[in-house]
Amino acid sequence: MKQNSLSKAVLERLPVYLQYLRSLPANAPENISATTIANELGLGEVQVRKDLASVCNLGRPRIGYMVSCLINELEAVLGYNKINDTIIVGAGKLGKALLAYEGFKNYGFNMVSAFDIDESKTGLTETGKNIYPLSELKKRCKEMQIKIGVIAVPAEQAQSVCDLMVESGILAIWNFAPIHLNVPKNILVHNENMATSLVLLSSHLTEQLNERQS
Repeated sequence: MKQNSLSKAVLERLPVYLQYLRSLPANAPENISATTIANELGLGEVQVRKDLASVCNLGRPRIGYMVSCLINELEAVLGYNKINDTIIVGAGKLGKALLAYEGFKNYGFNMVSAFDIDESKTGLTETGKNIYPLSELKKRCKEMQIKIGVIAVPAEQAQSVCDLMVESGILAIWNFAPIHLNVPKNILVHNENMATSLVLLSSHLTEQLNERQS
């Protein structure tokens, strides 16, 4: 099953299933049911069955799914079984934190280097990764055949960085800047809007506190 044949909603749930399955203890049963997965994750059983059926046909009545096989199928569909080299533009606190985090490799991404317009930030980081001048982005992306980029710059710089990434051959962008980016139709942009997430958390907290007080 190819990723582009799956809806965005399904693609967002598949990593949740995979993370749960990976967290199971070594002495857990070899098989697991959609019902168990649904209950553990607080999801609907029918939804879980449909999601997993769109990925594979491993489920068996009264037996469920073999955990190891289901993990392999999910990793293959999500691309976690191959590593995509990724670059970051913006070597501030956020950019450096993303660059240093090795956990992305569990999801098929290897943050290989960062770029910044401030050349005083260039050089080797404490984790042994390079920060290059932004002027070298095109050259480095071509040399390393980079197709995925992360934007970790202020909003006012994000569109120009995005344009430069597209010119450098990058096809998928993970955007942390709080701004809408204009890109060609063949470029995928995923916006990580932390402000929106904080608003949702704050709204939920307020609702819970009001319920306790009523």
